[in-house]
Amino acid sequence: MQHLIDIMDLSVGEIDGLIRTADDIIAHPDAYREKCRYKKLATLFFEPSTRTRLSFEAAMLDLGGRVLGFSEATSSSASKGESVSDTVAVVSGYADIIAMRHPKEGAPLVATMRSLVPVINAGDGSHNHPTQTLTDLLTIHREMGRFEGLTVGLCGDLKFGRTVHSLIAAMARYEGVRFVLISPEELKLPSFVKEEHLKPKGIPYRQTENLEEVMPELDILYMTRVQRERFFNEEDYLRLKDSYILTPEKLASAKADMRILHPLPRVNEISTAVDSDPRAAYFRQARNGKFIRMALIMRLLGIE
Repeated sequence: MQHLIDIMDLSVGEIDGLIRTADDIIAHPDAYREKCRYKKLATLFFEPSTRTRLSFEAAMLDLGGRVLGFSEATSSSASKGESVSDTVAVVSGYADIIAMRHPKEGAPLVATMRSLVPVINAGDGSHNHPTQTLTDLLTIHREMGRFEGLTVGLCGDLKFGRTVHSLIAAMARYEGVRFVLISPEELKLPSFVKEEHLKPKGIPYRQTENLEEVMPELDILYMTRVQRERFFNEEDYLRLKDSYILTPEKLASAKADMRILHPLPRVNEISTAVDSDPRAAYFRQARNGKFIRMALIMRLLGIE
């Protein structure tokens, strides 16, 4: 039985296979309508979510399956003090596969120890969010046609952003990738990410606080929001939240085929005036999340 807790649980070959399946789902949706008939997905969301939860549910429904679960801890027995371990031990007897989000890092890994069915980590604290990374990879591949040789700019909250950490880990396995790390000093990429994924492979990267200075170099600009929920100090959050706001003016020097990604939700780090720019791929990216999750659910259930 295979689980997905960390993007590194998947080999490059497995990721490429999921992307091929997702591409085929997009091209031939009717061929997949009954693939998960009579199968049930349990969505255990101990932390609020819109896109991730709904895209998992839409994915299972589009495969002909069914969905059960809860969307916040207060509507589960966790509010009575039940442990994650016990919740999963029970729910895995009702469903064929589980998607779980939890504010505590490592909670989905604990879930795998008691689950009778595959567990997908739908986000744990500031740690991992592997299906967002798969969504990002599918989007980059569909927009650019490749991973190799791309310069990827990551902008905003690089310290707490789990999507950033996972994307670096995944992209670092492809040839010729280069990273530009754009953030205020307080939100720089943690050294453990560099030590684990960049330095051992000699992957080139540069750090800067100036987005406009590096804009002409970028093939991908991955914007992130400064997350209020990851701060202990409201004053620090208010000081840093508007550090980078992407506007049409700032895109003037960008490549014509550059693509802008964002894991969403957006607060105000991308002006709505950018939405009509053909380089803005973030809403296409959100749609892609359903297709890659369809491919992943099928794979973990052993469905061809």
